Amino acid sequence: MFKRFVKYYKPHKKLFFLDMLASLMVSIIGLVYPMITRRMLNVWVGNEEKGIEARPDLIIIFGSVVLVLYFLRMLMRFFVQYQGHMIGVYMQAQMRRDLFMKLQRLPFTFFDNHETGKIMSRMTNDLNDVSELAHHGPENIFISGIMIIGSFIYLCTINWVLTLIVFLCVPLLCVVSYFLRKRMRQAFMDSRKGIAAINASLESSITGIRVTKAYTNSDEELKKFEKGNAEFIDARRRSYKAMGQFHSSTSFITDVFNVFIIIAGGLFIIYGASKAFGFELSIGDYTTFVVSISLFISPVQTLIAFIEQLENGVTGFKRFIEIMDEDEEIDNGTLVLEDVKGHIYFNDVSFKYENDKEVLKHVTLDIKPGTKLALVGPSGGGKTTICHLLPRFYNIDSGTISIDGININDLTLKSLRDNIGIVQQDVFLFNGTIKENIAYGNLNATMEEIIDASKKANIYDYIQTLPDGFDTQIGERGVKLSGGQKQRVSIARVFLKNPKIVILDEATSALDNTTEILIQQALDALCVNRTTIVVAHRLSTIKNATEIVVINNGEILEQGTHSSLIELNGIYAKLYRLQFRKEDLESLDYLLIEKY
Repeated sequence: MFKRFVKYYKPHKKLFFLDMLASLMVSIIGLVYPMITRRMLNVWVGNEEKGIEARPDLIIIFGSVVLVLYFLRMLMRFFVQYQGHMIGVYMQAQMRRDLFMKLQRLPFTFFDNHETGKIMSRMTNDLNDVSELAHHGPENIFISGIMIIGSFIYLCTINWVLTLIVFLCVPLLCVVSYFLRKRMRQAFMDSRKGIAAINASLESSITGIRVTKAYTNSDEELKKFEKGNAEFIDARRRSYKAMGQFHSSTSFITDVFNVFIIIAGGLFIIYGASKAFGFELSIGDYTTFVVSISLFISPVQTLIAFIEQLENGVTGFKRFIEIMDEDEEIDNGTLVLEDVKGHIYFNDVSFKYENDKEVLKHVTLDIKPGTKLALVGPSGGGKTTICHLLPRFYNIDSGTISIDGININDLTLKSLRDNIGIVQQDVFLFNGTIKENIAYGNLNATMEEIIDASKKANIYDYIQTLPDGFDTQIGERGVKLSGGQKQRVSIARVFLKNPKIVILDEATSALDNTTEILIQQALDALCVNRTTIVVAHRLSTIKNATEIVVINNGEILEQGTHSSLIELNGIYAKLYRLQFRKEDLESLDYLLIEKY
């Protein structure tokens, strides 16, 4: 994991080196003040008993030197704070870019099992902590290391016995830090999970706010939010408790340093005990040592405080690499699908979702080029799954699927999906303009091509009534458009893509009759000279299909044209008649369950 973290420094080696150099300068300048203080107390202020003459000129000169050095240290600290943090920002941006690109390559199964809010938490909160670690980690370790070594050597030159007393407290500090840190690490990991959970809950509630208001279920959403909020509070409480135990214990040990020095130094001076060790401790040296001990204790405290940030950053990076290590969508295909005729063949296809029962059982379908195949059946029967398998959103368990005689597993995903257009019931539009959403079907399209696609989708006249026309902002998920308008924008998008294979997944099931007529006209135009798979509950919209397949529980029950299935007088015929007999209207699911 460490090597993977370090590689993000490589593009910024020059800036990182300058940051460390500036940090070194800050550390070295920090050692100058106590050195001059000791010289001033022992020599420059004079000592009549020892015949040392006072040197006010040197006090002023070296005092001025210290002032200049402090000014330089100010500039170095500015550089460290500014450019050092920018290193973290650059690394965070690269990690976020890598994570975003990774998400683009992950299969549908990943998004089936991970909530959007939790993914967002990893891209924002977690990576922000990693960014802070990227900046402060090397800086704190480097500066603190230099200061601890430098101050230890300097304190030894003042009095090695007092220095040894201080240093002997460090192992105790390390032992306490080690045991408390393990508890704090687990607490912070649990805290991250709590933050991710509440983000997921918020994302769900905010996205569904219109449904909440329509059903006046604000109280229910509040209950769900409070449950997540309570879990978050509990996780944070445990993490802060562990953090409090860590800091209070380690701070107590560092405070003990000062107590030992005060007692030992005072006794040395009073009883002359220092002579037994071969040195004489003067008031000046003792005062300088007490002033200078902060040079040793401060970096130790910095490293202790840094452990909290280290745990935050490490847990954040672990959650980052968890996604980075996910298995990507398999794309072993080497063939490019070109000059597509649109002959689709499902040969004995079986499929099940992860740890689930079989959704499709030995399904065989032969869809000729330029024809329209309609799939009817209950929800969960396997219709939409068939639509998802053709563009390889999921990989089948057994059997084969081919286009124009080529196994889709041998095709590159890009060339396969470039030739398939999908119109779904639940239309997703991006936050932006109408033009941008239509152009998503072909990012290189001209304005004339966008206009032509909008006309074919029967949305052009409506767009012309808008003050901003094609530049009209449609809001998040197209919230400013009606269901029919969003549907027609999505159809225009497919027209612009101009694929040879079209999948219509219940594209008109949630529309009123007038809107359905407009959209059906657009869909009929879209299907001309294209191989089409239609999933529909309204059987009146598929009477003209080349072939109709009744599917339930993953198995094909009936197959044929509208007229042949009516003559067969089976499930389809009864369903078709029931849709026009209001008094006997029953659900499709109920009918098939009763019969099978």
